[in-house]
Amino acid sequence: MSWQLHVDSGRCIGSGMCAGTAPDLFVLDDDRSHPVSEHVPEGEERALDAADICPMLAITVQDADGKEIGPRD
Repeated sequence: MSWQLHVDSGRCIGSGMCAGTAPDLFVLDDDRSHPVSEHVPEGEERALDAADICPMLAITVQDADGKEIGPRD
């Protein structure tokens, strides 16, 4: 099973906090972040951490059922 990562390019300001937290999961390109892959292994806590620290809340993580699990409250 895997989780799905999404970065809302309209909200992303390119702070780089996600890439700093999980450089193998996120990259900066043209001053915006995007996931290296849309899917990460289930339980990949760094994906949730990146969603949590995004200053614009531009990152969402969905579980295998499509339920949004990140950012966490």
